[in-house]
Amino acid sequence: MDLLNYAFMQRALLAAVLVGITAPAVGIYLVQRRQALMGDGIGHVAMTGVGLGFLLSWSPVWMATLVSVVGAVLMELIRWYGKARGDIALAMLFYGGMAGGVMFINLAPTGSNANLTSYLFGSLSTVSESDVTAICLLAAFVVLVTVGLRRQLFAVSQDEEFARVTGLPVRWLNLLTAITAAVTVTVAMRVVGLLLVSALMVVPVAAAQALSRSFAATFAIAVAIGVSVTIGGTVTSYYQDVPPGATIVLLTIAAFIVLTVLAAPLARRRARALAAARPTPDPAECAVPAGRKPPGDVGV
Repeated sequence: MDLLNYAFMQRALLAAVLVGITAPAVGIYLVQRRQALMGDGIGHVAMTGVGLGFLLSWSPVWMATLVSVVGAVLMELIRWYGKARGDIALAMLFYGGMAGGVMFINLAPTGSNANLTSYLFGSLSTVSESDVTAICLLAAFVVLVTVGLRRQLFAVSQDEEFARVTGLPVRWLNLLTAITAAVTVTVAMRVVGLLLVSALMVVPVAAAQALSRSFAATFAIAVAIGVSVTIGGTVTSYYQDVPPGATIVLLTIAAFIVLTVLAAPLARRRARALAAARPTPDPAECAVPAGRKPPGDVGV
């Protein structure tokens, strides 16, 4: 493959693989918690970090990570204490993040709307060596948390009250999940973009759930789908000169549709197999009426 002869494509493919692993790895917990759109909200907040990175002449990836983590912590605090007005506070946080990103990047001496667009929708050709280093470190953190604490995170995602009764630190685990989601958003923003990363966190998980009900199998299938579509989208973007983020998301949606269609007959076959395996009840005419002795039972 001639694309491997170019250093920028080697960096892009490495970043794509890491994104394909980390996004579904975090997304499976967000889907279980019914917070599928959290990644989208964090992406809006991360725009402020990108703008600040250009304004302060610091790495936009690391600055976006810092701002995203702060935003994720605020989102969890609003969820805990916001009550009736929490949705208004979240809306202000999300839209304020977008506005801050646009404002800061236009105030930066080297910033422009073109720079912001590459972070919003992804740009494989601009992935630098420093970006790859940051992505590798952040991806290692995400994998460590999502795999190393999978039992605890799964318990909290399924039933917070039960997890609390068993002695798990529910609030701290919720906060860790939010922080890990924030880190994942910044890992993925150079490949799929801040506005599209949520799809890569949610859709592979939904596709995997159509094939399996086991958490471990769903996790493995979702990661396999994520890696496949990110590599496929990156290669397609190189050869067809199309936007990488949009290509990856469209491939992810296509995978979801195909797997959902294939899963329907498999589900019917599984249901028929379960029905056939159940013991057949006694025919009604052979049942012994209450209060009567079976034939041949003469008693004492």
